[in-house]
Amino acid sequence: MKRAGFTLVEVLISLLIFALIAAAGASVLSLSIDNRFAVKAASDRTAELQRTRALLRADLGQAAARRSRGPTGRPQPQPMMGATAPGDPVLVLSRAGWSNPGEAARPSLQRVEYRLVEGRLERRVSSHLDGARPGPPQVLYEGVRDLTVTFLRDGTEAPAFITTLERPLPDAVRLTMTLEGYGPVEQLFLVGGG
Repeated sequence: MKRAGFTLVEVLISLLIFALIAAAGASVLSLSIDNRFAVKAASDRTAELQRTRALLRADLGQAAARRSRGPTGRPQPQPMMGATAPGDPVLVLSRAGWSNPGEAARPSLQRVEYRLVEGRLERRVSSHLDGARPGPPQVLYEGVRDLTVTFLRDGTEAPAFITTLERPLPDAVRLTMTLEGYGPVEQLFLVGGG
């Protein structure tokens, strides 16, 4: 009389097949988790870039034709400026639209500057327009290798523009950033009429 059952060889083969299927399943699961984190990181970077763009659009769209004084008390030659020397902010402007719900004793205009510091694009605001030191930096984007600001007026693009009484602001501002993982990113913003 023969007994029904599996031989040792059959059991070992079935365990080998099960181990191969389990290893493939673990590999697929690990790969999908890695892809999920990579997609999340790319999505976060894109969201940071979109937030930066929205903030720049808001600042430049509400630019005011008001010159301000820096922390040393010297007036700026123009209401909106790019960097004139190494270490200068890449963009300085005065903007309207600063809400004051508590009705604090401060102006409705705000001085804003953008700086490139060790690969970070930072935005700093001053509590007062004239003579106030900028507040703490708000890091907008990390991984910026290079940043160029140019001003457009009457179809001409230049790193600076000449202010006139009739037209104290440029028509648009172009920012060209070289970002890690993206390469060159060019953005064009229309400037408000102040």
